[in-house]
Order: sequence, then structure tokens, then C-alpha cells
Amino acid sequence: MAVALYSTPTCAYCRKAKDYLRERKVNFTEYNVASDQSKADEMVKKSGQMGVPVLDVNGRIIVGFNQPEIERALHR
Repeated sequence: MAVALYSTPTCAYCRKAKDYLRERKVNFTEYNVASDQSKADEMVKKSGQMGVPVLDVNGRIIVGFNQPEIERALHR
């Protein structure tokens, strides 16, 4: 399973998303879009959004910390 989290250091919902994934022992790759412009561009291209967090779970894009959607995506 490939999980990517696009976030920024000051985003409270990004921290919640990271904690949620860690509690469920889900391996993920975090990209700091505040310091990595190429990843910020990639996030916007994938999601159409400039806000964080954005999660990519096996190609399924979830904008914001939406627990039910994250859970569904993790169990596909």
C-alpha cells in the first residue's frame, strides 16, 4: 500500500492525520509542501487544492483530515 501525506509543519490537521496513520501502523511518506515546491505542485495537480493535508492512498486522493474516507481508502 502506498500512502503519501502532503503537509506543512504548522498544520494542526496534518498532525492529526499523521497521528491517525501512526496509530494504525500505516507506513506513509510525508512531503512538506512549505519547503518543497515540486511536491506542492504535485499536490495541486493531484487534488486541485492548495490546502493541506492531502493524502494519496493508492491513488485515491483525500483532501483534509477526513477519517471515514481515509479508513475506507486504507481498507480497499
